[in-house]
Amino acid sequence: MKVIFIAPTATRQMHDFTRGLAEVGAQVYGVGETPHEHLPQMVRDALSGYLQVPSLSNTQQAYQHILPWARKIGPDRIECLYEMFVMLAAYLRDALGVPGMPADVSLGFRDKSVMRQRAYDAGIRVPEWRRVTTAKEVREAAEAIGYPVVVKPISGAGSRDTYLVRNKAELERILPLLAHVTLANVEEFVDGEEFTYDTVCINGSPVFESVAQYHPRPLDYHTHEWISPAQLVFRNPYTHPGLDKGIELGRKVLKALGMGTGFTHMEWYRKADGEVVFGEIGARVGGNNFPDQYNYCNDFDIFREWARSVCWGVFEAVPARKYHSGEVFKRAIGQGRIVRYENLDWMYRRLGPALCVNGLLPIGAPRRDWRMTIQSDGYIIFRHPDYQECLDMLHFIQKEVRLYAA
Repeated sequence: MKVIFIAPTATRQMHDFTRGLAEVGAQVYGVGETPHEHLPQMVRDALSGYLQVPSLSNTQQAYQHILPWARKIGPDRIECLYEMFVMLAAYLRDALGVPGMPADVSLGFRDKSVMRQRAYDAGIRVPEWRRVTTAKEVREAAEAIGYPVVVKPISGAGSRDTYLVRNKAELERILPLLAHVTLANVEEFVDGEEFTYDTVCINGSPVFESVAQYHPRPLDYHTHEWISPAQLVFRNPYTHPGLDKGIELGRKVLKALGMGTGFTHMEWYRKADGEVVFGEIGARVGGNNFPDQYNYCNDFDIFREWARSVCWGVFEAVPARKYHSGEVFKRAIGQGRIVRYENLDWMYRRLGPALCVNGLLPIGAPRRDWRMTIQSDGYIIFRHPDYQECLDMLHFIQKEVRLYAA
């Protein structure tokens, strides 16, 4: 089993997915921008070959670099779990006749307008939307849909360059910030709680399902620096009250978009009246340490099980469903370098054995740009079998744990 894995160093989790492929018996051939000598040891140990390319973001250029190299390898699979490069993997699969989702199907998981149209055609409730390319079209779409609206890139990742616009004056203020975006959606703002529906699928059927809730929804924490973003992965989505409609919605979306084998990460909304609304979906793993949280909830290795699914068509692990898992991302107060923490000892006492990872930046580290990364100035991951206790821990860390920079 020869697997070309695109972007094995794009995030820390990709190191483990590379490892997972090797551990299930695949010969792994990596493609990335990082020089081979700078690859993490875990990645180097897992690879049977590696191709460095000038840029993965330039899809056409990367395709031309990779294709002749890939032909020599004769891959059985071409995989990518990083949002920005999933279409590159699909184009290569099509060119080489490699099993996996073709480009047309992959486009439905990447282009938000195509995605919405295919879901809408299948009878799925989606926010009203318009595809726009100019400032004039943005203004016209906002008037047609009615304020408030959300403006977001067609092929964006996460909530980057996504704005909630409440009126004409706000729209005029954000238009200059979108000057670099060539294609966007203007869509209805759905007022409700925001959740995820995440899966590993084999031939379109989910063999692992997980649901999480954002605290608060991403539009809020992308707007206000003082908010500590957080997410809670539910212990067992099948038994937790109020999640059944979201799971049903997610399964319908997978069918409507023609999902094949691999990871999916979907956002959906639950309104105050109980209605569920599809947000968007990607044919890739959730970011922001979601894979680690799946593992802490279930005491298994999702990295290896994904690899087993795409290579051999089986998912062997049985999810334990023993814990809810929470994660809080902290943003330092002030600018410069981290100089001190507040209430960290209190957090250790409060969480006790529930604490899984303290990933806060160390004293002396420079602050990160909170607009560019949800992980901001570090994170805390924890787990607990009781939902309310896990939620209380999440709120405690959001409100009481602080980092200061100067």
